[in-house]
Amino acid sequence: MMRTQTDTREHLLATATAILLGKGFAAVGLAEILAAAGVPKGSFYHYFPSKEGFGVALLQRYFEHYDERLQRLLCPEQGSARDCLLAYFSGWQHCHSNEGAMPGCLVVKLAGEVADLSEPMREELARGTARIVARLAECLARGQQEGSIVRSLDAAQLASNLYSLWLGSALRSKVQHDAASQQQALVLTAQLLGQD
Repeated sequence: MMRTQTDTREHLLATATAILLGKGFAAVGLAEILAAAGVPKGSFYHYFPSKEGFGVALLQRYFEHYDERLQRLLCPEQGSARDCLLAYFSGWQHCHSNEGAMPGCLVVKLAGEVADLSEPMREELARGTARIVARLAECLARGQQEGSIVRSLDAAQLASNLYSLWLGSALRSKVQHDAASQQQALVLTAQLLGQD
């Protein structure tokens, strides 16, 4: 069965995401991605202008999917805002632990690596993480209105601080090969949300 252009582009991005989560961006060549995807080398430049352009598209796709998932996880139908946020961060902890089904987060994997190497990729990382923080802030504000989250802290600032806390804990977990920093982050998150 022949793939459509959209299918081939999506297949390349999905294949690369799995590889990059394991190896990073600089360590992976286009030949490896194309071989894993079963796509001829000449086809790559039909879909992407360069490896850097591919990286930008990869991040755009990642953040689009992440945002869709985050909207589902944090919606009022899932419970109180506090419960939604604790479930989200518990899921984050599980994904970054050795038991997690996913090998981690593309932001954690690529932020330090590409931020100094590619301005377009750094900008996409900045846009994508800003969207995540904005979603968290919306949920925090909802929680403050419903009374499930402490009202003494600014929702936008708390969202930014929580996201930074979890990025840092994910990096420490990678470095230390244990989940202690993520367990501590979950305890601190519950304390910061208050209204227990």
